[in-house]
This record gives sequence, C-alpha cells and structure tokens, in this order.
Amino acid sequence: MAVITAEALKEKLTTKLEATHVEVADVSDGCGYKFEVVVVSSQFEGKPLLQRHRLVNSCLEEELKTIHAFSQKTYTPEQWDAKH
Repeated sequence: MAVITAEALKEKLTTKLEATHVEVADVSDGCGYKFEVVVVSSQFEGKPLLQRHRLVNSCLEEELKTIHAFSQKTYTPEQWDAKH
C-alpha cells in the first residue's frame, strides 16, 4: 500500500466536501499514518459534531483503513471566520 500523504488527504477533503479551507498535518514522525486535520465546509451547516466527523470519515474511508491515528476539527465557514 502506498504511503498516504498530507497533500493527498487535503486534495480529497477539499474536493469531496467542497471545503473552503483544509489543513492536514502529518504528525507521524514520517511513517505516514498519523494525521490531524482541520476542515471548513458549508456542508457542515446545521450538523452536529458527530455527523460532521462521519462525513469526513466517509470521504477518507479507504485511507482510514491504514491510518493509525486521526484527529479532526470541523467548522462551518461562519464558525471559522469567527475563530480567526
């Protein structure tokens, strides 16, 4: 199996969730199997945290079979703007 890259995850999340902002950090010390992500998407509007995380997880279903650790923060564009 090919090593999963932060760039590949970012591209997939941006496309599938029509995200306006995606940050992906590889925190695995080079093994390529631990990631932290921040996703900003209007698809999260009106959805509780669990549903948002399920959306992200469903986008990365194949990758999550090999990723050992995955943490995510999900925001609507409005929430993201208020935060920054």
